[in-house]
This record gives sequence, C-alpha cells and structure tokens, in this order.
Amino acid sequence: MIPVDEALARITAAFQPLAVEWVHLGAAHGRVLTSDLVADRNQPPRGVSAMDGYAVRALDLAGGGGRLRLVGAAPAGGSFEGEVGPGEAVRIFTGGPLPAGADAIALQENATEREGLVEIESSVEAGVYVRPAGLDFRCGEVVLPAGRRLAARDLGLAAALNRPWLPVRRRPRIGLLATGDELVMPGQPLGKDQIVNSNSTALAAMVRGWGGDPVDLGIARDEPEALVEAALGLAGLDLVVTLGGASVGDRDLVRSVLGERGLDLDFWKIAMRPGKPLMFGQIRGTPLLGLPGNPVSAGVCAVLFVRAVICVLLGLDPAPPMIPAVLGRALEPNDRREEYLRATCRWRDDGRLEALPAAMQDSSMSAIFARADCLIRRAAFAPAMEAGTTVPVLPLWASTVGV
Repeated sequence: MIPVDEALARITAAFQPLAVEWVHLGAAHGRVLTSDLVADRNQPPRGVSAMDGYAVRALDLAGGGGRLRLVGAAPAGGSFEGEVGPGEAVRIFTGGPLPAGADAIALQENATEREGLVEIESSVEAGVYVRPAGLDFRCGEVVLPAGRRLAARDLGLAAALNRPWLPVRRRPRIGLLATGDELVMPGQPLGKDQIVNSNSTALAAMVRGWGGDPVDLGIARDEPEALVEAALGLAGLDLVVTLGGASVGDRDLVRSVLGERGLDLDFWKIAMRPGKPLMFGQIRGTPLLGLPGNPVSAGVCAVLFVRAVICVLLGLDPAPPMIPAVLGRALEPNDRREEYLRATCRWRDDGRLEALPAAMQDSSMSAIFARADCLIRRAAFAPAMEAGTTVPVLPLWASTVGV
C-alpha cells in the first residue's frame, strides 16, 4: 500500500491542463478563465452622481446653503453639455455625469425647487456624493485574473467590461463505468440480492459540481467480455472512473481483465480508510482510476482524487482544501491507514468550526455520508485525541461554484 499523498501526487502528475475554448457569457458560469481580463476603459468613464439631487459648486454653498439658478439637467444615460458657473446648479440623477464646473452633489431632500431656482438648505463639501472616474476599475487594470473559476458575480463584472465571449478551459470529459451483476439502475425492478447503482448518480453530480462533464458508460456485468466491450468505448475521455471491481474477489475483474487488454497499472491499493482498493493506470492512452464499490468509499475517493484530476485539467490547484476545526468528541488511536471520518460541522459560540464525527463510519452507509458536512483527516498511527483537539477537515461544500 502507498500513502495517500503519494497516490495523489502520482495521479495528478499524469495530467495537464486542457485546451482553451471561447464561450459566451451565458455559458461561462463555473468555467475557469484562461487569460486575464484587462479593462480597456475607466468605469465610470467620468465622474458621476451617486445620488439624486443637484450638481453644484461647493464654493457657492460655503455659507451654509444658498439659492442657485437651475440651468439644466443630467439624467443617467444623458448629460448636461454646458458648464456650471458661479451661482448655478444642474438637476442630476443617480448615475448622471457630473457637469463641468460642478464638484459636489446636493441631495434633493435638502433642496426646494421653485420657478427656475433651487434653495439648498446646507453647505456641501467638494467631492461629496460624486463617484470619480475609474472608481470601479481603471483602463489597464487586470479585473479578472486567469485561473479564476467564474461565479455569477464575475460574469456580471465581465459584462461590465463589455466582454460577451470569454476564454475558458474545456470541460473535462469523465467516463463513469459501474461494474457488477448485483447492480440495477435507479427505477428498475430489484431482483433477489440486487442493489441500486447509486455510485454513478453521485459521481456524475460531483463531476458536474467540480466543472467536468460526466459520461455515463453504464454497468459492466461480471463477465470479461462485458468489461472488454466497455473498454472499447473510452475514446475522447480525459479520465475513465470504474466503480467497483477493483478489489481481490473472484468477480473483481477490472485489474485482471483490463490488464490483459493493455492496462498499464501504476499502483493498486493505498493506505487509506475508506478506499484501500484504489487503482490507477492507463488503458490505450486513457487514464483510468478504479474506485471501490462501497458507496462511501467511492465518494470519499472521488472527493480526494477525481476532484484533484479535474482541478489539474482545469488549471486549478489540486490540493485538498483543508481547514482547521475543533474535534467534537474523543477518538481512539488510528492504525496504519490514513483515515477520513464523516462528520457534521457547526460554528461554536467562540467563532471556531467544530466537526463532530459520526458514531458509525461503515463504508456502506450512504445516509451518514449524505448528512456529513466535512471529512476529518487522521494521519496513519495518529494517537488518541480528546474532544477540543484541533484537526484538519476537508469541507464537502468546497467544490460548489459561488454566486
């Protein structure tokens, strides 16, 4: 068995970032930007009003207010082309360009307009309620950097930059192949001793959340011919993930059958719980990652390894995003395998994150995995730990794309 960190390093070293493609703003949510977006203009392009009111010269109101002659208006999308002279004011609305000669905005609630004049009740300081040119971004500024996964807020900013098309990484195509005579698809009748194939559904959703395109390769029965037939349809995939069939049972055929059909095996078995029977190699030029069949084992391995592969393909950091948390209950000493405990999180009154490991950690218990917010990582041979000890956790919400 090899350590988890070594397995992660050997897997990610086999991949490179994918090619660039151009997509429209409407299709760019969650995609990874490949080039800096640089502003080619100032925003706003000139000083504008931050409020509804009157564009004035602060000097004219220095005595605590005054009566000014109204000489025009500057709505958003329009402008007053003249110049505000001594004793003059221009009606202005939020976003309206600041007229030449004016240097402040007097609020409309502090003013009374009558017969071409406006009475301002109080003085104003120069620059008040004025948004200067370039306040949001300036010409030549890198506004969105390469390597950023685009959230909804980023797309709004890209639109403000007037960039309808964006260069992004191609989405990785991840093939998912379940194996086993015992499996049926969701919604199909269950025979005696059969179970529903839940792994493909869960892994497909994970792949989408991490920025990939899942490709369902179906279920390969526990027959060499079925597995060989499935292996013939791997062209065009960036990674194929098998689910089950990677252990040592007589019907765990992935390693033995594909080994005879060109599988170049890098490693098999890692010092990890859950997920010991993890396999990685290449078959006819396509990387293959064999995950265990138990639902939790498959899910935890996907969070660690499939996510990392997708990150490399998208040009992102593949390191698991560990954060510190306070252990919610005591733990017994660990054995020689690195362990990932399913846990729920909560924020304590002292502002620290607490992770409470589930009492049951069986790798077949999907319900506990579904309720978990994070995975507590325990090193091999970790000593017993008391409640309150700081531990590293891998948040299960870390893969989601922001709003």
